[in-house]
Amino acid sequence: MATSYDFSGQCVLITGAASGIGLATAKALSSSNARLALCDINIKGLESFQCEGKKHRIYELDVTSPSGIAETVESALRDLGGINHVFNCAGVNPTNHALTDTTDEYWSNIVDTNVRGTYLVTRSLIPHLKPGSSIVNVSSIAGSRAMAGWAIYNASKFGVVGFSKSMALELGPKCVRVNVVAPGHIHTPTNIAVKTGQEEIDRTAEFASAMGRFGTAEEVADVVLFLMSGAARYVNGAVVDVDGGAK
Repeated sequence: MATSYDFSGQCVLITGAASGIGLATAKALSSSNARLALCDINIKGLESFQCEGKKHRIYELDVTSPSGIAETVESALRDLGGINHVFNCAGVNPTNHALTDTTDEYWSNIVDTNVRGTYLVTRSLIPHLKPGSSIVNVSSIAGSRAMAGWAIYNASKFGVVGFSKSMALELGPKCVRVNVVAPGHIHTPTNIAVKTGQEEIDRTAEFASAMGRFGTAEEVADVVLFLMSGAARYVNGAVVDVDGGAK
């Protein structure tokens, strides 16, 4: 990573930690001396994350399950002794559909994970966050601009922004900050262009950003660490685009 922070003595809970931006952020925080509660529905992906000498904990978690979240939070608090920061990264990427071609199941998959999951995890952890804590939620450039064929994904990511800004006002008086990172086209395993292949990556990169390339998960992780760090101590309710200058 390009930046350096010291999270010694701090514990961070990360959802969606098994791959992509969540995994990159976990690695960056681990290198910055944080202790981690790594959560994902893909427990095998978590088990592959090895950090010698680090006292991290892994938890199988479906963020749409209130009982699962309550159990995980209880376990993480017991195992780590507290939570200082939360990174709500679990999410579902879209595929392009006309609204009339979408199903109730598609709506539930996108919205329940992206919005309800963020809400449930946040609600569960608020009572345990002390002054100086922070929450970083993942939206998208699709949380500030409409895209044809992405109506449901747009709704979910706009929802994350609105929810986060409201929580920033609600928790600010308690000195708990809430911010949003909004990635553009990022080279992650679930990105539709990446799943399609290199030819589609190259084609998309031409119009994805002014920089003419996809971003990396590590570049998003750098911003997440900044937002959690003391360097961002007066940053609250912000939405930070990480998109290379989206066109």
